[in-house]
Amino acid sequence: MRKVTAALFASVDGVVEAPNLWQFDHFDAEMPALMMAALAKQDTVVMGRRTYQEWAGYWPGNDEDFGAFINPIPKWVASRTLTGPLAWNNSRLIEGDVVAFVRELKAGEGGEINVAGSPTLVRHLFLSGVIDTLTLMIHPVLAGSGLRRLFNTEEPTTRLDLVDHVVTSSGNAVLTYSLRD
Repeated sequence: MRKVTAALFASVDGVVEAPNLWQFDHFDAEMPALMMAALAKQDTVVMGRRTYQEWAGYWPGNDEDFGAFINPIPKWVASRTLTGPLAWNNSRLIEGDVVAFVRELKAGEGGEINVAGSPTLVRHLFLSGVIDTLTLMIHPVLAGSGLRRLFNTEEPTTRLDLVDHVVTSSGNAVLTYSLRD
């Protein structure tokens, strides 16, 4: 069975939206190395509509760094509003229930499946028990109001297990969790 992972940049106050607005002074040299090590295990990406539209507008034709990973990899897009076929190479829409689709994908052959960006999709798949590990790259900053957080106050109490952790030289806490059985 394949492993499903997700990783998001987060602030200490739980913001996961628009990290470009608050992470810049703590994105140290260790962060890209940690991220590239995780990407090396992945051969499939699942993302939501917003992430797809943002990335499809930027990454095609850009083969440096992350572009060399994301452009050729198979990409599955969860959306209720997009229609296919999708323009970005190796991108396809998920038909039907996203939880059932990712469970089926997980049962197949291959490397790790990454749920990229897409905080709403990450929350849904994590709380549904489909994501095996959730990594939060917490930057030492309070992002403030007006930006989305990963979990809402309406979420039920959910126990997690810490399965890995790294603290970088500039104080980023890279914490990897799984749902507690």
